[in-house]
Amino acid sequence: MGSHYDESDFVDADYQASLKTSPTSPRHNADATTGVSTGRPPSREEIESRVSETQAKLAELKRAQEELERERASLEEARRRRLEFQNGRTEMLDHLGRGVTLLEQAEFAARRDAEQMTQTLSDLRENLARIEPLREEQWSEQTWNAELTRALAAIEHARMEWNSARLKWTILDGTSPDAAGKKRSTSNLDWADDVSFKKLCRVGLALNWPVAAVTLIGLLTIIVMLARR
Repeated sequence: MGSHYDESDFVDADYQASLKTSPTSPRHNADATTGVSTGRPPSREEIESRVSETQAKLAELKRAQEELERERASLEEARRRRLEFQNGRTEMLDHLGRGVTLLEQAEFAARRDAEQMTQTLSDLRENLARIEPLREEQWSEQTWNAELTRALAAIEHARMEWNSARLKWTILDGTSPDAAGKKRSTSNLDWADDVSFKKLCRVGLALNWPVAAVTLIGLLTIIVMLARR
């Protein structure tokens, strides 16, 4: 009579159960590399390993934070400088444009005043050269009347030039150059507000006197020549 054996008859059930709960089982030791809970407290080595990993991650995060802070500071500085450039450009365009316009006007006025002053100076020198040679002791008995007439005409012409120059250049009346420059910068008709009509007529006559004086001198010369004949 033959006997029938089952494979389970040769398996030790208690041994198989001990293998499943053994602390040396690969499944229960997997927490060191995979982090799967094994149901037991972590060892010292595992804790130190986890602390090192955490510190490394914190250091990496700190480096990333510092890098972001530096980038943010760089962007803030770039924004500040860009704003400074825009504001400075607008400000200086306004100042420089206005300054150029004002100085161009002042330069034009100064050049015009310089040209007028040059002309006035030339006229005064010309009249000075005419007046200086006049000497009464050099006149003869025959020519003193004509010489006197010419001398008076030259003096009157010089007086008109002098009065005209005084109206243009107040420095000739002893005014300081700064005050004279300020006065010349006002309107050319401002001086007329304080001048009477009579004085204006005298100024007009003085400006047109040279023509009348030359005519009068010519008539007097003709009369003297005819009287001598």
